[in-house]
Amino acid sequence: MSLHIKNLTVAYGKTPVIRAFDDHWPEGQITTLIGCNGAGKSTLLRALAGLGPMRGVISFSGAALSPKDQRRQIAYMPQDTGAQSSLTVLEVVLLGRLGSLGLRLSAGIADAAMAALDTFGLTSLHARQLDEISGGQRQLVFLTQALFRQPRVLLLDEPTAALDLRHQLLVLDRLQKISRQNGTTIGMAMHDLNLAAQFADRIVGLNGGHKIASGPPVDVLTANNLSSMYGIEAKITLDAENHPQVQPIRAVE
Repeated sequence: MSLHIKNLTVAYGKTPVIRAFDDHWPEGQITTLIGCNGAGKSTLLRALAGLGPMRGVISFSGAALSPKDQRRQIAYMPQDTGAQSSLTVLEVVLLGRLGSLGLRLSAGIADAAMAALDTFGLTSLHARQLDEISGGQRQLVFLTQALFRQPRVLLLDEPTAALDLRHQLLVLDRLQKISRQNGTTIGMAMHDLNLAAQFADRIVGLNGGHKIASGPPVDVLTANNLSSMYGIEAKITLDAENHPQVQPIRAVE
């Protein structure tokens, strides 16, 4: 069950941000958006999640999605998870299944939420209020909430931005396993090109709202593409597993 995007255009007022974007995000794979600040990555993810005005067609498994369908079938985690709340960590995760919660919480769903927290080692925080934990821990809690929804499509805006190196690797490894095992279509924006090369099945490069390149990491992370997207000179090498590794050298005027 793949996500197809056709002629997607987003504008703020009269200013276009995403321009006639076409792409295909396969099921069971991670598609990662890259590009400089302002390239349109966050705007594209929000549009796909049904959270803003757009033109174009978004379809899933051949069926066009309405904005209501998008919000129901697609889970989205924004880049800014600095929300302050008196809700506990467990309550925040449970909100991922708000539509199926009754007046009384069943033991089964509470146990499932605790198991979800255990995925990222958060069970000891389950009774803590959201505003009592660190920014990185909050990011993991909201990621757990998004996964707890068991969505068909999962969209993540910089899901590792506030995390230390160990948790970045844990999160990306877990997302890769979820996409493979559950057939979940995952799209996310990332700035770390080497982590994107290691964990993404496909990379989409944006610049000025235009798609510059898309495909396997080795095809997209080239010196010419990085020059077009970022205005940099870079050296590209391959690691032992044939993942491209990017070494920035200098900014190009």
